[in-house]
Amino acid sequence: MSVVMPTLVLMQLTAARSAFANVLINTLIANVTTSFLWFALTFWVYIKTQSVLATGIIGGAYMLFVALFAMVFGTVVDRHRKHAVMVLSSVVSAVAFGAAGVLYLFFTEDQLLDLGAPWFWVFAAIILFGGVIEQLRNIALSTTVTLLIEEDKRANANGLVGTVQGIAFLVTSVFSGLSIGFLGMGWTLVIAIVFMGVSFVHLLFIRIPEAEPVPDPNSSGALDFRGSVQAIRLAPGLFALIIFSTFNNLIGGVYMALMDPYGLTLFDAQIWGIALAFGSTGFLIGGALVAKFGLGKRPVRTMLLVVIAMGLLGAIFMLREWWPLYVVGIWFYMMLVPPVEAAEQTVIQKVVPFQRQGRVFGTAAAFEASAAPITAFLIAPLAEFLIIPYMDSPAGQQQWGWLLGEGDARGIALVCLFAGLIMVVATTLAFFTRSYRKLTKLYEHAPAQPAGGEGPPESSPDAPPPVRGIAPEIPDARE
Repeated sequence: MSVVMPTLVLMQLTAARSAFANVLINTLIANVTTSFLWFALTFWVYIKTQSVLATGIIGGAYMLFVALFAMVFGTVVDRHRKHAVMVLSSVVSAVAFGAAGVLYLFFTEDQLLDLGAPWFWVFAAIILFGGVIEQLRNIALSTTVTLLIEEDKRANANGLVGTVQGIAFLVTSVFSGLSIGFLGMGWTLVIAIVFMGVSFVHLLFIRIPEAEPVPDPNSSGALDFRGSVQAIRLAPGLFALIIFSTFNNLIGGVYMALMDPYGLTLFDAQIWGIALAFGSTGFLIGGALVAKFGLGKRPVRTMLLVVIAMGLLGAIFMLREWWPLYVVGIWFYMMLVPPVEAAEQTVIQKVVPFQRQGRVFGTAAAFEASAAPITAFLIAPLAEFLIIPYMDSPAGQQQWGWLLGEGDARGIALVCLFAGLIMVVATTLAFFTRSYRKLTKLYEHAPAQPAGGEGPPESSPDAPPPVRGIAPEIPDARE
């Protein structure tokens, strides 16, 4: 018996970690595919129309879709096995990309690029929805970390998730620009459809050790807002963390709306893709550092310090229209993104019961995603019709030239300067709030999340001890 018990525990750990590694690989394929097509759409539209407004609306619409569907996604994740949720995500994305391909065959590029015609918006909306459904997989992945990884290693696992996102961004940045530049939108759609099919087939061979989710008797409908709110309220300070992340995304929406137009002012599409690829290696470094060293004993404190650094970077990396300054600034900015995201995930994974984590992650995603489109929809037209013309005028150049220098995109630089400074001030003030102190204390004293949130299995003389982070049963996830 003394030999059998450790052997069974080791087998559980090995199966869980193998499943987690396979899920990360599958998520990498899916994230690369959806991001590849989304970036390609943005590049294609801006190159063909030169419209900051159109690219801002596309970026804002993506985040708006996430905000509208994230809470429903969270409820779906809590009610079903994570493997089934990921399969659903792959199928819906593949169907959406296929529908976009059909539209591309039936309409000319001139018709699809007519911003005043409905087909442009239908085409863009279908592609964006296919990308947004990936959020369903990402929420499932966040809960899978709790399911498969021991509590003291979850911050490191979240760092690996950030590394995967960085690899996806790296590959996407290079190949989206190259694909649009050399192949065009048609073949870009074909590539996306094929690789989403690859993701689906690979997913069929993955087994996630997970028991059938126990229905929550207090859950109501497909949108369990009440259950989400209850779970958040039980963790003092957690709602404030979500609100802060929402505000952070509000400022981040500025960069989302203006980063590509600024980059495409400095480079052509192919070179801009390569520049983004270099910048996205910062994701890899940031994620790898979190995977190696974790986030410390106070992940909320770590997150706030990192956000201050992000605000400073965002304020200075466009002060001059020098491509090295911009590219290096993007690299450092992206290096800081994984610690911020990993910190929020790690806190939720510890202070929220596993059975409700999907809904909490969905609610957080809905709040945070709703901020970016507000900024994007506001900033893109303000930049195009007011700020950029002002900075191109003699009055704007005279007033701000000493700080921002000369160039074709000084209006964008002015917007990003103030956005970064606002982020620094707001984050500094967050250190002095009661919510910050409460959440930090709660995280330090919260007990380790039990196996899958279901508690230890019934004891018996021959049963092995429960392993933290591993579900008590390991059924075939495809059954």
